[in-house]
Amino acid sequence: MPKDAKALVADRKGGSATEYGMIAGIIAIGIAGAFTTLSSRLLNAMNALNF
Repeated sequence: MPKDAKALVADRKGGSATEYGMIAGIIAIGIAGAFTTLSSRLLNAMNALNF
């Protein structure tokens, strides 16, 4: 059993997938923040037109 535990700890195959997931999450948060800012500015611009 200790050999299996050591092999599991030494396995680095899932590290890349975890890093890619973190990068994708950071990008998604950035895009959500940009859309929030853009939507409020667009709403202010439309209200300024007074249609």
